[in-house]
Amino acid sequence: MLKKLPIGAAIATVLLLSACQSTQQTVQGKEDLLSAAGFSIKPANSAARLAAMKKLPPHKFVQQTSGTNVVWLYADPTICQCVYFGDQTAWANYRAMVFQKQIANEQQMTAIMNQNSFDFGPW
Repeated sequence: MLKKLPIGAAIATVLLLSACQSTQQTVQGKEDLLSAAGFSIKPANSAARLAAMKKLPPHKFVQQTSGTNVVWLYADPTICQCVYFGDQTAWANYRAMVFQKQIANEQQMTAIMNQNSFDFGPW
């Protein structure tokens, strides 16, 4: 039972820290990935653009078609007052980056959980 306590404490600590992350930090992290994936940023710097941005759900992805092209939109009315535009390549890059980030987070969680798993008592 004593050996499970540190693992449980580690899990609780990680969960607590992840819960403390603010919505703004979460959105900012997502937007950093969008930029790195190849999405372009268009500011809502006119009345027409602002009205168009407000028609999109905030901080959600929307898939649209423009002619024969698929365009991914991500509206941010709170932090940058902008819309991110990406094609299929940018979307695939973003999804791959999110997947890699999830794997890294899982590996970190596994390392934290296993750091006290070896019984040093007999040694």
